[in-house]
Amino acid sequence: MIRRRFVITGRVQGVGYRFWTQRTAEQLGLSGWVRNLPDGSVEAEVSGPTEAVDELERACHDGPPAAGVDAVHSEEIEHRAGDGRFEIR
Repeated sequence: MIRRRFVITGRVQGVGYRFWTQRTAEQLGLSGWVRNLPDGSVEAEVSGPTEAVDELERACHDGPPAAGVDAVHSEEIEHRAGDGRFEIR
Protein backbone atom coordinates (compact mmCIF):
# COMPACT_ATOMS: atom_id res chain seq x y z
CA MET A 1 0.00 0.00 0.00
CA ILE A 2 1.24 3.44 -0.94
CA ARG A 3 0.04 7.03 -0.89
CA ARG A 4 0.90 9.38 -3.73
CA ARG A 5 0.20 13.06 -4.41
CA PHE A 6 -0.51 14.16 -8.00
CA VAL A 7 -0.65 17.66 -9.45
CA ILE A 8 -2.09 17.72 -12.97
CA THR A 9 -1.56 20.80 -15.13
CA GLY A 10 -3.09 21.92 -18.40
CA ARG A 11 -6.76 22.36 -19.32
CA VAL A 12 -8.01 20.33 -16.36
CA GLN A 13 -10.60 22.58 -14.70
CA GLY A 14 -14.10 22.94 -16.08
CA VAL A 15 -13.82 19.70 -18.07
CA GLY A 16 -15.03 17.14 -15.50
CA TYR A 17 -11.51 16.15 -14.44
CA ARG A 18 -12.33 15.82 -10.72
CA PHE A 19 -15.40 13.68 -11.40
CA TRP A 20 -13.44 11.54 -13.86
CA THR A 21 -10.65 11.10 -11.27
CA GLN A 22 -13.12 10.09 -8.57
CA ARG A 23 -14.85 7.55 -10.82
CA THR A 24 -11.56 6.08 -12.08
CA ALA A 25 -10.07 5.86 -8.57
CA GLU A 26 -13.20 4.14 -7.25
CA GLN A 27 -13.10 1.62 -10.13
CA LEU A 28 -9.50 0.84 -9.14
CA GLY A 29 -10.42 0.45 -5.45
CA LEU A 30 -8.43 3.49 -4.33
CA SER A 31 -9.17 5.95 -1.55
CA GLY A 32 -8.27 9.61 -1.22
CA TRP A 33 -9.42 12.94 -2.61
CA VAL A 34 -9.15 15.35 -5.54
CA ARG A 35 -9.56 19.15 -5.72
CA ASN A 36 -9.04 22.16 -7.96
CA LEU A 37 -6.18 24.49 -7.10
CA PRO A 38 -6.28 28.29 -7.52
CA ASP A 39 -3.60 28.18 -10.24
CA GLY A 40 -5.85 26.12 -12.54
CA SER A 41 -4.28 22.74 -11.81
CA VAL A 42 -5.86 19.72 -10.11
CA GLU A 43 -4.38 18.05 -7.02
CA ALA A 44 -5.11 14.55 -5.75
CA GLU A 45 -3.90 12.31 -2.94
CA VAL A 46 -4.44 8.64 -3.57
CA SER A 47 -3.94 5.53 -1.40
CA GLY A 48 -4.00 1.89 -2.39
CA PRO A 49 -2.01 -0.96 -3.91
CA THR A 50 1.02 0.22 -5.89
CA GLU A 51 -0.25 -1.27 -9.17
CA ALA A 52 -3.61 0.51 -8.91
CA VAL A 53 -2.02 3.85 -7.99
CA ASP A 54 0.36 3.47 -10.94
CA GLU A 55 -2.59 2.73 -13.23
CA LEU A 56 -4.42 5.87 -12.09
CA GLU A 57 -1.28 7.93 -12.63
CA ARG A 58 -0.97 6.65 -16.20
CA ALA A 59 -4.65 7.39 -16.84
CA CYS A 60 -4.27 10.94 -15.46
CA HIS A 61 -2.02 11.78 -18.42
CA ASP A 62 -5.14 11.56 -20.63
CA GLY A 63 -8.00 12.36 -18.26
CA PRO A 64 -11.56 12.84 -19.54
CA PRO A 65 -12.15 13.55 -23.25
CA ALA A 66 -12.39 17.36 -22.89
CA ALA A 67 -9.16 17.68 -20.87
CA GLY A 68 -5.83 18.83 -22.24
CA VAL A 69 -3.21 17.51 -19.82
CA ASP A 70 0.22 19.14 -20.04
CA ALA A 71 1.88 17.24 -17.19
CA VAL A 72 1.29 14.98 -14.20
CA HIS A 73 3.69 15.57 -11.33
CA SER A 74 3.71 12.92 -8.62
CA GLU A 75 5.45 12.22 -5.36
CA GLU A 76 5.24 9.48 -2.77
CA ILE A 77 3.99 10.76 0.57
CA GLU A 78 3.62 9.18 3.99
CA HIS A 79 0.99 6.46 3.87
CA ARG A 80 -2.08 6.86 6.04
CA ALA A 81 -4.83 4.32 6.17
CA GLY A 82 -7.75 5.48 4.05
CA ASP A 83 -11.39 4.93 4.84
CA GLY A 84 -12.10 3.37 1.44
CA ARG A 85 -13.74 6.50 0.04
CA PHE A 86 -12.58 8.83 -2.70
CA GLU A 87 -13.99 12.33 -2.38
CA ILE A 88 -14.08 15.54 -4.33
CA ARG A 89 -13.04 18.51 -2.25
